[in-house]
Amino acid sequence: MLAKLSTRSAARRCAVTGTAALALLAAGLPAVASDGTGPDLSRFYRQKITWSRCKGDGMPADLQCGKVTVPLDYARPRTGTLDLALARYRATGKKRGSVLLNFGGPGGAGVPELAAGGKDFMGLTNGYDVVTFDPRGVGRSSPVSCGDGSDEASAATDEDADVSDPQAVLRQLKQAADQCAKHSGPVLPYIGTVNASRDMDVMRQALGDKKLNYLGFSYGTRLGAVYAAQFPKKVGRLVLDGVDTLTEPMSEQGIAGAEGQQTALDDFVDWCAKDIACPFGQDARDGRDQVVQLVHSLDEDPVPTDLGQQFTGQDLVGAIGQALYSQDLWPSLERALAQLVEDGDTRGIMGFATGGMAPAGRGKADGGGLVDANDVPLDNLPAALMAINCADDPDRPSADRITRSLGRLRAEYEQASPVFGRYRLTEVLMCYGRPKGTDFIRDKVRDVHSAKMLLVGTRGDPATPYRWTVETAKRLGSSAVVLDNKGEGHTGYASSKCVHGKVDDFLLYGSLPPTGSSCGPDEE
Repeated sequence: MLAKLSTRSAARRCAVTGTAALALLAAGLPAVASDGTGPDLSRFYRQKITWSRCKGDGMPADLQCGKVTVPLDYARPRTGTLDLALARYRATGKKRGSVLLNFGGPGGAGVPELAAGGKDFMGLTNGYDVVTFDPRGVGRSSPVSCGDGSDEASAATDEDADVSDPQAVLRQLKQAADQCAKHSGPVLPYIGTVNASRDMDVMRQALGDKKLNYLGFSYGTRLGAVYAAQFPKKVGRLVLDGVDTLTEPMSEQGIAGAEGQQTALDDFVDWCAKDIACPFGQDARDGRDQVVQLVHSLDEDPVPTDLGQQFTGQDLVGAIGQALYSQDLWPSLERALAQLVEDGDTRGIMGFATGGMAPAGRGKADGGGLVDANDVPLDNLPAALMAINCADDPDRPSADRITRSLGRLRAEYEQASPVFGRYRLTEVLMCYGRPKGTDFIRDKVRDVHSAKMLLVGTRGDPATPYRWTVETAKRLGSSAVVLDNKGEGHTGYASSKCVHGKVDDFLLYGSLPPTGSSCGPDEE
């Protein structure tokens, strides 16, 4: 899936379903069964949040933390529960409720993101408590992990892998899926956007709001669209920035993502080459070749990290991908790459690889309670991204297709990007061996009869192409209003003063721009 962490300040510090339960969810179970025909969820909807000062290094003094409890399985709420981590900045003006934020991913933890980048949202505290959360399977909320599973899957797409023995490739992919299941605990079968959307409705009620006011970035737009389809009468003022696709299968998204990120990388190298400190020299064409060579060399001979683990070329690709979503991150990326190239020091680049959070442990939570921030698995971001995307996509690469087409798929992804192609192909293939994902998003999220929603599409977005904004608006129907941001970068709220102002005006005052309105690039 293309949608990654949004380009917020947390990044600057460094943007499986298929069970019977989800079949019932797709049928649109009511939030609280009042006629006795569905599960009783009233105990979850009666809870209130207890807020207290957030614990941990670097947490702002005015940021408060809390939690909500949700059912592991909405179809069978007595089978277990999960606690979800929340954080908020309290309203300073006349409060009209809360606005809930999701920063993207999928797999991005909201609490550390808001702690680092809260200043971007202080204008919203004129009318709202500004609230975010770690979705199920993410951050402190029962985090998933793949252990060494990602390495198993990556080996299957290595250029030296033996395509003449397709069964060996399939075994590697199946072992990767098994490793993810082993290290993720009971949340894994119930991860995904359909359940995360239902979790947000529990949060809405626990926050005391009759309707959900929401600002979602990148993947968060998929989550917001699913909420609008599940709970159309509960939609308040809802903004989707960096609009995700609701229809394209992961295989097509992977190609588009590799192409978009390669373009962004080329732009970064062009910029870097103008600086005497650029670790790739002052020839941009040669610099792009050096990046490819660096990835290959680290795949062949990984370097150790301070945590005792090996940092591979594919780890580097994931880290660079996170850093490319905003030009504001380029100076930090240049310094981190220089440390890696010149000194073999992985600390700077690891900050991007972990999504801007400090490297954490490899623990997992089996009991459904919040884990300590230091026990969030190091690979939680990519593991959750993979799990959520697989849960949301009903397509699966069949054994027959993989065995017949792996060579061709490698070539297609390599052509799309010599740096990101293999990484994107691995993301697609890692759905092999997992249960089939839900078809709810592709089939049911359309023609939503809710209050008006503001969709922001950025013309130069390397992760969520502008055409996705247009396509998603058409699917959502007359409730969708499009704001055309004629700028660059992933999402518009942080990079465009015009977008920032129009979004705040809508959330705070209900002032919605006409469909077809646009924002020009900010003047330097």
